Amino acid sequence: MRNMPTDLTFQELKDKQREIRDGFPDGFGLRIHRAISWVGRAEKAGDDLDAAFLFYWISFNAAYADERDVQTERDMFNWLFTRLTELDPENRLYTAVWNRFTGPIRLFLENQYVFSPFWSHHNGHPGFEDWQDRFDRARSAFHRALAEQRTVDILSMLFDRLYVLRNQLIHGGATWNSSVNRDQLRNGVAILSVQMPLMIDIMMDNANEEWGKPFYPVVDS
Repeated sequence: MRNMPTDLTFQELKDKQREIRDGFPDGFGLRIHRAISWVGRAEKAGDDLDAAFLFYWISFNAAYADERDVQTERDMFNWLFTRLTELDPENRLYTAVWNRFTGPIRLFLENQYVFSPFWSHHNGHPGFEDWQDRFDRARSAFHRALAEQRTVDILSMLFDRLYVLRNQLIHGGATWNSSVNRDQLRNGVAILSVQMPLMIDIMMDNANEEWGKPFYPVVDS
């Protein structure tokens, strides 16, 4: 596997965008402009992990959301991950996961508090008494996907956990700056701070692919 730097900053993305944006299709240009702007805001959040996570998630939404007829938001995730992986011949997305595996990603995947069946069980939903077995199987599945370099599966598992954390924050299931959820937030921010800029960079390298129409286009009054 080629060893290459994977961390990109807002400024690097913005500089690249300014150099090549004249060739962007209109809808794509708006999508990328929005996604990069929220990466920049996330970087300014400093030690406010709650804010940084939400700003990175908004960037993710800006990058993928469109009017595509799909059943669920997770379907959109998988569509995006599949497309990005096809357009990532150097395997940069996988390399970023590999480089971080001994740190935040491993800890994140081993954290039950971002595992949806854990909460389904504790909220009294029937059929989730076996959440621990599901958790163990999911952890094993991630290690297999990592060993086999199945990038789409890896990203799908990661963002499934990130989505749980997103729901906790968006739906008021957490206290701002609480000590209870610091570990998962810290690792979630670390993951998104690497993956989001990479995804945007790959999209900019493939501006003429079909990325759909962004929500809420700019409309002249």
